[in-house]
Amino acid sequence: MIVSYINIAIKLVLGLLSLVMVINFTGKGNLAPTSASDQVQNYVLGGIIGGVIYNDNIGLLQYMIILMIWFCLVLSLRWLKANSDFFKKAIDGQPTLIISKGKLDTEACRNAGLTAHDIMFKLRSHNVYSIRNVKQAILEQNGQLTLVMSGEENPRFPLVTDGTIQLQALDSIDKTEDWLMEKLKAQNVESISDVFLAEYENGNLNVVLY
Repeated sequence: MIVSYINIAIKLVLGLLSLVMVINFTGKGNLAPTSASDQVQNYVLGGIIGGVIYNDNIGLLQYMIILMIWFCLVLSLRWLKANSDFFKKAIDGQPTLIISKGKLDTEACRNAGLTAHDIMFKLRSHNVYSIRNVKQAILEQNGQLTLVMSGEENPRFPLVTDGTIQLQALDSIDKTEDWLMEKLKAQNVESISDVFLAEYENGNLNVVLY
């Protein structure tokens, strides 16, 4: 009996250490998931620890191998998302524009699995009671709704992230890609791939390079 409790304690400690390692190697994203893949990673780790910790048929060596495989998968997914826009979209998806200039895109809502009741509930949580007052509404990867109201000049999201132009953000301020490139060249930025983050605020473009 004592041996069994010791075995469980060792498995629990190993699970805790693996979680600490993943947080330290991949950042704090798993603590506040911003995408479906981050949430799934947490669920999988919980399933591994919960399913193995009381199973005497799985020894410590097998348990450590399982944790290492999970650890390698998490790091691989992080690397793919950080280095490939294609894999980032395939794994996490991308924001969905559901309201543009006061008009609701019903097809986008259906593809996102949203009903009219869901949309109005999300709008009411932002103290918005009519879609006609919404310039843009974007459903983020984590299910949250980001709103830009009519009359707002500044977007609620950056124009460039991780070397990728955010076309929906440009549209929210009625600007084009050519305008953005001219603004970047004025700051001696020749390639969009050199831009880590670009924010638009009060008519100014604030650029952070890699």
